[in-house]
Amino acid sequence: MSLVYPEISVPVAQMSRPITTTPQPETGLNLTAAEASPFLPDEPLVSIGPSTFWSGANLSELWSYRELLYFLIWRDVKVRYKQTVLGAVWALLQPLLLMLIFNFFFSRLAGIKTSVPYPLFAYAGLLPWVFFANAVTNGGNSLVGSTNLITKVYFPRMLIPLAAVFACLVDLAIAFLLFVVLMFYYNLQPHSGILLLPLPIILLTVLAMGVSLLLSALNVKYRDIRYALPFMIQVWMFTSPVIYPVPDRWRWLLALNPLTGVIEAFRGVFFGGPLDWLGIGLSTVITLLILILSLVVFSRMERSFADVI
Repeated sequence: MSLVYPEISVPVAQMSRPITTTPQPETGLNLTAAEASPFLPDEPLVSIGPSTFWSGANLSELWSYRELLYFLIWRDVKVRYKQTVLGAVWALLQPLLLMLIFNFFFSRLAGIKTSVPYPLFAYAGLLPWVFFANAVTNGGNSLVGSTNLITKVYFPRMLIPLAAVFACLVDLAIAFLLFVVLMFYYNLQPHSGILLLPLPIILLTVLAMGVSLLLSALNVKYRDIRYALPFMIQVWMFTSPVIYPVPDRWRWLLALNPLTGVIEAFRGVFFGGPLDWLGIGLSTVITLLILILSLVVFSRMERSFADVI
């Protein structure tokens, strides 16, 4: 006779015998290294070390959250044109209307002469400028506008201003379609230099990322940035060769503005003129310095965002 259980069957005659089991290693702190090795991961989960210059700037963490970055970009694009009548047409109207206004005042009234028709010249400068202005404005205010998200869940805060910058690339692509139409309207054919177009686009995006990271971090603690940002954007536009050619005697001074080399590179690849590699190189160096400074400042201030925002 035996008693049957769901998983074991023990004879009655043996029920009085002591049941012995194989001793299992405990999971407490009294395990030896040999006993604990099967239960430990190969790599440490957390590494604690002394503070360094790059403390907090864990760039590898951004790759782990790349899917979140994608959804933040998609959110910004959808929110921008939500409940609008014209939708993405606004990405065309903004540079188009500015081109018409500047064409009237600077070409018709002021008589500025350019190597190509002035509407094309102005639009080639407005194309990168409108992207930069929108990216910096949206990125600079992105952290303050995401207060509920920052205070409730952890993720790299750097993703928020980066998503605002990358979302503006959609507007840049849409505005570029109108530039193609203007090229055919003025009977200008594209040439092989257009293959270098990714170079100024990448440089422009990196510059917008650096400025946005810096301003967004400062805007959390100093809300004056919100009010000073529109004025700064206006001044930056008139100190950049967006709507006028670079005078030779002031070229050395305007070259200190990283946007000068970028805008001149856009016009060079569009119209086939010689590229100012010295100006592009100087803009690249200044852009990288701004990006490094922004990463350091942002990483230092990031730890206190949830407390002061």
